[in-house]
Amino acid sequence: MIYTITLNPSVDYLLEVEQFSLGKTNRAEAQKMVPGGKGINVSRVLKRFGTYSEVLGFTAGFTGSFIKDELNKEGIIHRFIDTEGQTRINVKLQTDMETEINGKAPEILDYHVDKLMKQLDMLASGDVLVLSGSVPSILSTEIYKIIIDQVKQRGVVTFVDTSGLPLKAAIEAKPFLIKPNQHELEELYEESISDLKSAVKLAKKTVDAGEVQNVLISMAGEGAALVTKENSFLATVPQGIVKNSVGAGDSMVAGFLFAYMQSTEIEEAFRFSVAAGSATAFSEDFCSLNQVQSLIKEVSIETN
Repeated sequence: MIYTITLNPSVDYLLEVEQFSLGKTNRAEAQKMVPGGKGINVSRVLKRFGTYSEVLGFTAGFTGSFIKDELNKEGIIHRFIDTEGQTRINVKLQTDMETEINGKAPEILDYHVDKLMKQLDMLASGDVLVLSGSVPSILSTEIYKIIIDQVKQRGVVTFVDTSGLPLKAAIEAKPFLIKPNQHELEELYEESISDLKSAVKLAKKTVDAGEVQNVLISMAGEGAALVTKENSFLATVPQGIVKNSVGAGDSMVAGFLFAYMQSTEIEEAFRFSVAAGSATAFSEDFCSLNQVQSLIKEVSIETN
């Protein structure tokens, strides 16, 4: 069974404005509201691949109800814990330059966290837990580390996609895979990255130290890399017009997980992952399985 955790979900309010003028009244050409949060995105993409997963995390108020209703429509099982206040709203302005205004997380108390930890007791050996997204400031930056330590005792495989202090702490718990982008990897090691090969050099530090088994790196149009204990793989990305950057990284995580569970061939999981991220970037919404399969042949991989 696959489980995803989104500690800080959101209602993403997407607005398309052809010409945005600061300080003036602007009118949207199009708008839509969708459930947001990296773990939720992973589950939504997995659903499009025909793979079942369950969503865990915290929701609150009428915005939290919106998220649950939308997931119900897609047939995605969720076990959210209700907290005080309202789930945040993130405004994503799509104009000449994409701009985001992210709302504040609702209040999450200790007993809410205790409920989540008790939920995790249902996970068993062979299950996969994906921990994705930001950690609300009200929670400990070590929350992902605490969760990984708890579930690893029962043989659960863990994937982590976060940044900053929560990522540093999670690495100490030795997850199966982490997925930093260029900025997150630079922040982790306080070093700049000029290209994929320099990114691989940094990622190897984590793998060689025995802290993480796999590091999946995304660098948008520059390509992607996967560093494992045995090899480092560099991938080119398919050519296309980027229409949507939201969820491309989450699609990579979902694609890797989906393909790896099909065959456990790490290189092919990486190839599928890159195709999935690109397929979402080239679409107005998340990718479909057919779109990913049509792009796989355009992903070339070399061993570094």
